[in-house]
Amino acid sequence: MPLLALLTGQDQNEALASIILWEVRAQHGPNWLFLDEPVASLDIGQKLVVMRLAREFAVGGGGVVTVLHDLNLAAMFADVIVVMRQGRVAARGTPSDVMTSDILSQVYDCHLRVSTTPPVGIPYILPHVAGAAGLGSPSG
Repeated sequence: MPLLALLTGQDQNEALASIILWEVRAQHGPNWLFLDEPVASLDIGQKLVVMRLAREFAVGGGGVVTVLHDLNLAAMFADVIVVMRQGRVAARGTPSDVMTSDILSQVYDCHLRVSTTPPVGIPYILPHVAGAAGLGSPSG
């Protein structure tokens, strides 16, 4: 498998699409796609395209491991989430199991309130209710 350095913006999008196509066509044993912040510096539309391409690759039989700091995108697209804190695994499981107010508040040292959207139940994080560590509960 080739080593690919992903670029920014539209170039990043095109690079991801081309490696996914190459991997799907390769079909020589297990195919894995390792992505480090593949949606950094992209607008929301481009982020969704990239994540949908990664999801299609996984549905097609490939494995995808990606580092994301966008908790909402992770919740929307991941089957398994590993939350790291100071280089150690703090939690591992499905988005619903891992993305809880308690776990994320401890990992990120701030008060976070995780909610779910009524129609599909995908967890999402409300940064506007986050409070800094040691400053008490957020208002609202």
